[in-house]
Amino acid sequence: MDHDNVCLPIDHFNTSTNTGGFYNLTGQLEYDKAAKTGYIALTIPLNSLNTGNKAFDITLKSADFFDIEKFPLAHFESTQWHFSTDKASSDKDSAAVSQVDGMLTLHGKTNPITLTATKFNCYFNPILKKSVCGGDFTTTIDRTKWGISKYTLLGMTEKVELNIQIEAVKQ
Repeated sequence: MDHDNVCLPIDHFNTSTNTGGFYNLTGQLEYDKAAKTGYIALTIPLNSLNTGNKAFDITLKSADFFDIEKFPLAHFESTQWHFSTDKASSDKDSAAVSQVDGMLTLHGKTNPITLTATKFNCYFNPILKKSVCGGDFTTTIDRTKWGISKYTLLGMTEKVELNIQIEAVKQ
């Protein structure tokens, strides 16, 4: 995996939005455009969280939120890929990745999520001299389903948008 991260806007009691991200993801991407199949498995090191504010990072990594001492990693594994007709293609049988269903394990709990593809493409990388596939995905999760509910009673939203960028080099 290369150029991979999970970015998230973080509501701050309905006053402003902080942003942060998880980096150094590892995993596997398999994609067969002709067969209309795919597979993604991602491991997200929660200690890589960076909001640009060290004190805020420490708070989010604490037992009140991600509890990285107890749960240092999050995992996503796809269960089904969905394709739509690629209207931009001259090939009437061409299909584009539209969404990926899967299971997200976070904070010791596993729940289904759907990633919506905002872009997905494969190309031959002239520098690496290998094929590369990747895309941008978005989803919104309810953090309370994973047992992360700190400050929801004080008005901090339980809905968290995740923006996920992945890119993998063919091995």
